[in-house]
Amino acid sequence: MGERGTAVQKDYYEKMNSICIATYNGEKYIEEQLHSILSQISEDDEVIISDDSSTDKTLELIESIADPRVKIYHADYHHFKWNFENALRHAGGEIIFLSDQDDVWIEGKYRACLEALKEYDLVCTNSIVVDSELRPLIPDFFKYYHSGKGIIKNSLKNTYFGACLAFKRRVKEAALPFPKTMEIGHDIWIGLVAESIGKVKFIDTPYLLYRRHANALTNVLNNLSNRSSRPFITKVTSRFIVLYNILKFNINKKNNDR
Repeated sequence: MGERGTAVQKDYYEKMNSICIATYNGEKYIEEQLHSILSQISEDDEVIISDDSSTDKTLELIESIADPRVKIYHADYHHFKWNFENALRHAGGEIIFLSDQDDVWIEGKYRACLEALKEYDLVCTNSIVVDSELRPLIPDFFKYYHSGKGIIKNSLKNTYFGACLAFKRRVKEAALPFPKTMEIGHDIWIGLVAESIGKVKFIDTPYLLYRRHANALTNVLNNLSNRSSRPFITKVTSRFIVLYNILKFNINKKNNDR
């Protein structure tokens, strides 16, 4: 188990918070990631792990850490989006962090996010893109990807990457359930919902080692125009679906607020 001496004390933030991780065959990096998280969070926080029927030693390694803050929920979705939704449904915290299974939290991430969330409803932290051995590839993810808020901007080119997000419980409650279409990722949906109901902030300081390796789900090493190999018409349709769903969300919100 990681050192707890640097963990945030209860008087820093008075409510329980949740870190949600969706795992699947993550035995290679999951221990390192968990240690980087557990060393920063409060003794009363929780790490919610939704495991999507891993067939390797992922669960064995998680259980070997033997930390009571780690709670495992078993799933069989065969897709990371629904696996994250399952984790979020089990999260009881007032602040929710999303985490991938193969990254590393940089010291100070937890405190910086909680401090910013006193004023904002969602924050997205910068990151350093690294290779499988944590060697830097891209020192400033925001600069490389032109990250920033904006519903139209992110509907066209998403810069809300899940591993960098932390948000208030009200954002989680508004974002669930996720749209059933596969054209809308969990992270872009949460980001757009947060913009629709509150304030968001992109924190320029990198607080994540964003590991890219052969099995990584997201390819960030291509430039923005080449991120997807799908046909152009498919990309246009996908963006229309995103815009349609967030527009529908805002119309429903407006009607419900009357």
